[in-house]
Amino acid sequence: MALKVYSTLIRQKEEFVPLHPGFVGIYVCGPTVYDHAHIGHAKGYVSFDVIVRYLRYLGYKVRYVQNITDVGHLTDDADEGEDKILRRAAQEQVQPMELVEIYMRSYFEDMDALNVMRPDISPRASGHIPEQIELVKVLLEKGFAYEVNGSVYFSVESFPQYGKLSGRRIEELEEGARVAVNPEKRNPADFALWKRAEPGHILRWPSPWGWGYPGWHLECSTMAMKYLGETVDIRGGGLENIFPHNECEIAQSEAATGKPFARYWLHWNMVTIEGVKMGKSLSNFVTIKQALEKYPPLAIRFFILTSHYRSPLDFSEEALSGATKGLERLHGTVRLVRAQLQTAPSREADSAVEDMLSRYKAQFLEVMDDDFNTAAAIGTLFDLNREVNALLNAESPVTQETLAAVDALYRELGGQILGIIPEEMEELGGGLEVPLIELLIEVRQKLRENHQWELGDAIRSRLGELGIALEDRPEGTTWRLTARSTEGK
Repeated sequence: MALKVYSTLIRQKEEFVPLHPGFVGIYVCGPTVYDHAHIGHAKGYVSFDVIVRYLRYLGYKVRYVQNITDVGHLTDDADEGEDKILRRAAQEQVQPMELVEIYMRSYFEDMDALNVMRPDISPRASGHIPEQIELVKVLLEKGFAYEVNGSVYFSVESFPQYGKLSGRRIEELEEGARVAVNPEKRNPADFALWKRAEPGHILRWPSPWGWGYPGWHLECSTMAMKYLGETVDIRGGGLENIFPHNECEIAQSEAATGKPFARYWLHWNMVTIEGVKMGKSLSNFVTIKQALEKYPPLAIRFFILTSHYRSPLDFSEEALSGATKGLERLHGTVRLVRAQLQTAPSREADSAVEDMLSRYKAQFLEVMDDDFNTAAAIGTLFDLNREVNALLNAESPVTQETLAAVDALYRELGGQILGIIPEEMEELGGGLEVPLIELLIEVRQKLRENHQWELGDAIRSRLGELGIALEDRPEGTTWRLTARSTEGK
């Protein structure tokens, strides 16, 4: 089955075919760094982390570009209001770029904790002012933009396809315009490419039109095309960015180049609290750092991936607690497999188990090929888990070769692709279990040599209750964990 993705532009799934064979260029809106990232941000960036991981797993060379917005993002997400960075910097009485450094570092700390791989390139908007000015010049020369009093606006009427991503028509935008229309604009729907900076405005740069700063939409077009070319393979972002942000990106980029800006538009859905969108504007958000105080990082990641990236995800303490327990069940079985690998007999791998593993791998890849369905993929892992637990509880011991094949599949699907099963997992008892069990086996052997059979049998029975099975063989006593040892976790 070929990989299919749902593109917002055509509102249906289509087979994924990159512009250049073997290479995928991805651009995703990064954070505007004026505060700590919240769980809504985590949903988007964890989801795209898996998308990038899976494309690389399929053999593509991926260049993942995720910007940092440190200028130009105004409080109403359009052309009016204060710059979010400036407003917060004034509140905290720090320099704007000092604020940016604080929250940019905070963002990457959170992503590292959630096992999100760093983007290949994290360009900052303030570091690409010359390129943005050049793009504005091109749009002016081609007649798609006009300058008024030091500000430059894009004329939406000059681009007939404006609205093709969001489905909005220019007439509707004009009718829905606010009463207080900006008199500088020829059409209320026109958007700013470059904004005139008033005296005292800190974040400003010289341009052919005077001192000013770039519009938020302009930044992403410029950085995407600089690092990925005039047409990117995948443009990702949140649903709330479709209009006006992504719509304006299409207009200014395609007007400048005459080429499609993105081949596939992938948008993640929101995180809600009691059905209401989580967001800073509503003051109903939970920061990633707050969540990390209560829950393991991989449990938060697991919680996010139990929902398809295009589906809403409702946040609650109960949901996070449930996700923590669910991930521990998965990890518990992986620990059993890795622990038994240490003492299992070495023989040829069980062909029936190999067939079972192949079946689950094919099922996992099939649902991932269906628009990166991580929720169904996790369901497949739990189906696999049930069979593995049954295998571990069977009468006959499992061979090292069979256990190694099981562990390799967990590492491949749950680790390499989903990022929820670590390469090195903490032992159930902090690493003390193996020497303690071996010590008890030695004590039991001494008791048996002294004909203290009852005490020896008591040790064996008690270990069995704890999920540790002892097996007496001619060459000595061996042990293995059973799936019962993870019950109740």
